[in-house]
Amino acid sequence: MPRVMPIFGTRPEAIKMAPIIAALQATADFECVVTVTGQHREMLDQVNELFGIVPDHDLNILKTGQSLSGIMTRTMDGLEKLFAESKPDAVIVQGDTTTSTAGAIAAFYHGIPVVHVEAGLRSGDLFSPFPEEANRKITSQIASLHLAPTQTSKANLLAEGIPASDIVVTGNSVIDALLSTVDKHLPFSDPRLEELASNGSRILLVTTHRRENQGDSMRGVGRALARIADAEEDLVIVLPAHKNPVVREAVLPSLHGKANVIICEPLAYGEFTRLLSMAHIVLTDSGGVQEEAPSLGKPVLVMRDNTERPEALEAGTVTLIGTDEDRIVKEVDRLLNQQDAYDSMANAVNPYGDGKAAERTIGALRHMLHLGERSADFVTGPGRTL
Repeated sequence: MPRVMPIFGTRPEAIKMAPIIAALQATADFECVVTVTGQHREMLDQVNELFGIVPDHDLNILKTGQSLSGIMTRTMDGLEKLFAESKPDAVIVQGDTTTSTAGAIAAFYHGIPVVHVEAGLRSGDLFSPFPEEANRKITSQIASLHLAPTQTSKANLLAEGIPASDIVVTGNSVIDALLSTVDKHLPFSDPRLEELASNGSRILLVTTHRRENQGDSMRGVGRALARIADAEEDLVIVLPAHKNPVVREAVLPSLHGKANVIICEPLAYGEFTRLLSMAHIVLTDSGGVQEEAPSLGKPVLVMRDNTERPEALEAGTVTLIGTDEDRIVKEVDRLLNQQDAYDSMANAVNPYGDGKAAERTIGALRHMLHLGERSADFVTGPGRTL
């Protein structure tokens, strides 16, 4: 029986890997050996607990103030020993984190085939997002099987010379995870959010953490949010503050004392999906939220200058606005006060998946390991909705 090793270390990876791990464990075709690096710790453990994932191996690499090179070297050192002991027949990595790329390189050095989930995303700028754009391009050069979430991602891979026979379009497994979680209405650990759920207030949900936005740009985000809070007293701004002290020191000072701003700790995934379903508008620099929010019909304003997820731009549910303070205020005001503008974005077009990405992933693995037929590609069309 082929031994397949999913490797992940951050909360976003865990969310997108969870449906695939569940599908692997549900089939008799593979032995699934779950390995986490611990690049994130508390947030990673929360997701694993929610989805019932018990890692077989935990490298526990997290260190205070860790650098990208430190994450890379500790991951590769840990996997060096683990591969020698476990001898997997294939390794699965997800996305564009340093864990993902380190896992792919370590597997490549051991001659182990690499399966890349969420392959083919491209922004076109090697330094934005940093280091994700470089990470995913490196992994694409190593992978044996590329699981592209969309036809656009597949086209990116083909343009870089990846053979079509090595690419399967699966849809994005984040939609699988979202659909299995959002309707559970899990209770909020913060009573302020539970109260918010009962009073029907309009919510601006904000997430920000991107490395290239840290510093002056994030201070501008904080000032913009303060201006919005002052101008829209019936709006509640909810900011689950990233654990990184650099992020908190930049964004939070402008928001202290604002009665209609809720600053809370990062939410467990189940709580976050519930809050996302309650939001009126989403303001973010996250990659994954660009996929999740449109699937729930939520307009998304993206505080970046480019995106590796153009499908939602084309569908009209996402707008790139950058981090200019005045632009953020203007775009939020437009959606709050111009109903036509809001309605034009709040179409629940779902270009990212149909909840069957994990199923297609298992089919692609069976084909790669000579156990079955190749999966049919996921194709999204106009008007496909959740």
